[in-house]
Amino acid sequence: MALMPKRVKYRKRQRGRIKGNATRGNTVAFGEFGLQSTQAGHISARTIEACRIAATQYIRGTGGKLFIRIFPDKSVTARPLETRMGKGKGEPDHWVAVVKPGTVLFEIAGGTHDAARDCFNRVAHKLPVRVRLVERQPG
Repeated sequence: MALMPKRVKYRKRQRGRIKGNATRGNTVAFGEFGLQSTQAGHISARTIEACRIAATQYIRGTGGKLFIRIFPDKSVTARPLETRMGKGKGEPDHWVAVVKPGTVLFEIAGGTHDAARDCFNRVAHKLPVRVRLVERQPG
């Protein structure tokens, strides 16, 4: 089941522009290893679900735990195909999470560095942004 908010203040949002680096959610907080974005972009709810399935399939045997640190709370609208111009803005089509450079997308608790690297390598192939593996900093 794809992620989406229960309710939002406004159904239709403007696209906007993604500027600057992430100041929040940019450190590993729950697990030992994290997957950090190095590019800005939008990640759809279906992509997040595909990443979740790929990661859980890999860590099922190791006994690790997956943490998803992003949530798709922005609606993206679309017009029906073969519709003439005008007649206003389209209806909400899907939901995306806005990601800035430095945002930690996923985390893994338990397991070794090699296992986390292999798991996140599978996840990275499904993402539309460039990512890197980061470790929890002591302290």
